[in-house]
Amino acid sequence: MAKGRKFEEEFKIETVKYISDNNKSVAQVAKEVGVNVNTPHGWVNKYSQQPEIKAVKSNPSEAAELSALQKEIRDLKEENEILKKSMHYFAKSPR
Repeated sequence: MAKGRKFEEEFKIETVKYISDNNKSVAQVAKEVGVNVNTPHGWVNKYSQQPEIKAVKSNPSEAAELSALQKEIRDLKEENEILKKSMHYFAKSPR
């Protein structure tokens, strides 16, 4: 039986940070860095409790922030249209 490769702690931590930062699947990152698909799962379980990695996870991703801002823009445009329609309604003078 062949022994598995040994990876340095820094490599493991950076891989877990990369997974957290980029919102990629563990399997996809495993292929990118050239390790077995199951190997990074253990690293995520072990290192995701570290404070610097927890801080990365607690920040909202850019995609989530972008979608929230786009929703806010849609809501504001809708409110603006409602106000325009009501302005025309009340601006009419009764004759």
